[in-house]
Amino acid sequence: MHTELNELLQSASSARAELAAQLTAEGTNTWRLFHGSVEGRPGLTIDRYGDLVLIQTFHTPLAEGEEAAIADFFRAAIPELVTVYNDRSAGNSRIANELGGAELEAAEAAHIAREMGVDYYIQGRHAGQDPWLFLDLRAGRRRVMELAAGKTVLNLFSYTCGVGLAAAKAGASFVMNVDFAESSLAVGRANAKMNALPTRPRFLHSDAFAALRQLAGLGQAKFVRGKRMPPFPELEPRQFDLVFLDPPRYAKSPFGVVDLVNDYSALFKPALLATAEGGTLICCNNVAQVDRDAWLDQLQRSAAKAGRPIRAAQWIMPEADFPSSDGNPPLKMVQLSV
Repeated sequence: MHTELNELLQSASSARAELAAQLTAEGTNTWRLFHGSVEGRPGLTIDRYGDLVLIQTFHTPLAEGEEAAIADFFRAAIPELVTVYNDRSAGNSRIANELGGAELEAAEAAHIAREMGVDYYIQGRHAGQDPWLFLDLRAGRRRVMELAAGKTVLNLFSYTCGVGLAAAKAGASFVMNVDFAESSLAVGRANAKMNALPTRPRFLHSDAFAALRQLAGLGQAKFVRGKRMPPFPELEPRQFDLVFLDPPRYAKSPFGVVDLVNDYSALFKPALLATAEGGTLICCNNVAQVDRDAWLDQLQRSAAKAGRPIRAAQWIMPEADFPSSDGNPPLKMVQLSV
């Protein structure tokens, strides 16, 4: 029963053997176990967060008995693993499958996942939809840890502040995390408190446009076209040695529109201006349909127009637990020397 699924899981585990050994050796117990879009089951992802295995479906729900088969497969190697299944195949990726009793209690329990020396709180189910730590961004967090010592760091669209925590752990002199969702920042604060960090990060509850325009020296008006803007924290202009820009695909607020397909430059320009001369700006784009080279060309033209040309660009590829069939993974990360 479920022989085909077991064979896919075995193949994925074998492909990750070297990475799993490397991550385990560095104290990481958090990675993607199965990346279905490339490994034979589109729409199915299985992630390990410490002792939690999070199963998610995005196209069709699991068939009867498949959740148990997945749990049995991974528990054969690590018996203490707890599994939680979130079916997100309905509209807007909302979690559709209801849990009750002991299942719900386990799903809402706090787990601690460790990545590169940083501990993160994880819940299988919480008020939002997405996991509290995006695992494909680990390569970006790793790069930040390589660069951050002694640097000032700005983490934009910080969500639960994983990049900022990684920077602080690596010895950044100052870290500012910016996000519009207080609930996400609350998780970041809890994570910061749990870790022994040489620098205590700052957590700024703000629309990214409002914060960025002020930091970049462009200013944010309190009235636009005769209408009062929502309240926002007032900031002095400031440039950072390292800026990490990881916006969502699309979002709209009174301060501006985030649109990674049609107008990345609206965010890129102020982020560039908030990056110190000789500093580093890491940009992310998670839209699969965006061509990597065309996007980089757009960034280079936008930087030249702003009078801050890009001196060097280096792609940051997701690690081996996020395989790509064509070498062009949906998540694009580029490190820009400016």
